[in-house]
Amino acid sequence: MPQTSSEREAAQAAFRGAARALFISGDTIGAFLASATPGQVAACTAMLESEIAHRDRAKRARLLRQARFPVPKSAEGFDWSNVSFPDGWGRDEMLSLAFVRDAEDLVFYGQTGRGKTHMATALGIAATSAGYPVRFWQTAQLVLQLGKAKREGTLDRLLADVAKARLLVLDEFGYVPFDVDGARLPCQVISDSYERRSVIFTTNVEFSRWGTVFADDKLAAAIVDRVVHHGRLVEFGGPSHRLEESLMLGKSGR
Repeated sequence: MPQTSSEREAAQAAFRGAARALFISGDTIGAFLASATPGQVAACTAMLESEIAHRDRAKRARLLRQARFPVPKSAEGFDWSNVSFPDGWGRDEMLSLAFVRDAEDLVFYGQTGRGKTHMATALGIAATSAGYPVRFWQTAQLVLQLGKAKREGTLDRLLADVAKARLLVLDEFGYVPFDVDGARLPCQVISDSYERRSVIFTTNVEFSRWGTVFADDKLAAAIVDRVVHHGRLVEFGGPSHRLEESLMLGKSGR
């Protein structure tokens, strides 16, 4: 059955969209459509869409590999009963990944075994599926690698790799305190991320003790100030109203 005018226009629009997605020039597209039969347009559109899907799968696989998650995790089936969110912002907002788009930080606070790393990993994997570059680090391991790279003269290369990310996950932040020299490099990573990429911190350390983590109250104050003004606190294991009030995350003119 011959195509109607509207069907032909729809088929050509589909072809144009797929061809432009693969950066085929407008002149080449126009020349092809001027002489192609409906069957040829349909076949070529199917081929181009298949290539787009293949590239998308390859990109997501590459992003997942580069993120270096230790164990795959998903938000599906997660127990949210003891997770406390800031006022006016909750699970749906977090899972939407809008915080990655907006380069906002998240602090997952709670004792060991409450699901902080699980959720940080699940969000990171979801971000790679959405096309965002992600880097996952156990914080102590990042500090060691930064120090090693500095000694070996490869620090710029490592920092350039970190800078490719739209989301950094700093797992077990504060579990191992830094020495004074070791604190400056991760502080640089966090500071350089401001308004450029999101950082998820998983920690069991209250902000009032971050000076101990960094072995430098001034460094800690700078990082805390960044997170307070451009981040949100999510508590795992039940609410701590005293902590929530002291951090004032999500409650001041958001």
